[in-house]
Amino acid sequence: MAYLSALKSEGKTIGFAPTMGALHKGHLSLIEKAIAENDVCVTSIFVNPVQFNDKKDLDSYPRTFERDLTMLIDAGNHILFYPDEQEMYTAGTDYSVNINFGYLLQTMEAVFRKGHFEGVAVVVKRLLDIVQPHHLYMGQKDYQQLLVVKKMIETLQMDVQLKMCETIREANGLAMSSRNLLLSAEEKEAAQKISSVLFEAKNKINQHPFHKIREESIAELNNYPLLKTEYFEIVDADGLQPVEKASSANGLAICAAVRAGSIRLIDNIIIS
Repeated sequence: MAYLSALKSEGKTIGFAPTMGALHKGHLSLIEKAIAENDVCVTSIFVNPVQFNDKKDLDSYPRTFERDLTMLIDAGNHILFYPDEQEMYTAGTDYSVNINFGYLLQTMEAVFRKGHFEGVAVVVKRLLDIVQPHHLYMGQKDYQQLLVVKKMIETLQMDVQLKMCETIREANGLAMSSRNLLLSAEEKEAAQKISSVLFEAKNKINQHPFHKIREESIAELNNYPLLKTEYFEIVDADGLQPVEKASSANGLAICAAVRAGSIRLIDNIIIS
């Protein structure tokens, strides 16, 4: 973008928050941090088709552009990048990211959403190549996605600093997500159980074997009406490798994916 290049030539720093729209307070926290730490904040809205392994999921993804635009203006965002698919992906051009992500593409989300992170890498690299920011802001809620992007940036030696922003939660503890808009009142009430079980598991870390915590947590979630657990894992926070005791890793992540009715939700807690 010529305008952003001109700003950078003036010595302005650029902060960038990529989104798929259906904005909420979690997105706004990224924007607020980007505004506070940079001269210019760029936010993108693009529902990326190549990261959806289920076309029904893509079709049902909430699209609320007019509402999003109002929220961005109210938040003080400086620039909105709102491309269409043709602008992002020129026909006949190979945008694939050919690097070895290792175990990051062999566990949790990568198992249940085949091809998802390959699509994430493609769109984030494409966005970074276009915007060329100094700082990239992403949320902790999508922690595995953040680690994939971190690996890509490091491997390709991209000139951008990745900044993780903490998960923003609703009053009942539910991690804020665009998919929350799709929950019925009953499903949303059930979904609050996800965070409470995560925090219960955190409190047990130094008291019980990890396999027992996993089993108890899954059983508790599945016993709650409308909830069905896809995974509940306690892993090394750096590479998501499975661990069995706290002393085996410098940091831990407790990660879960749970369906509330038909809506798939993810959440995590990082323990340093």
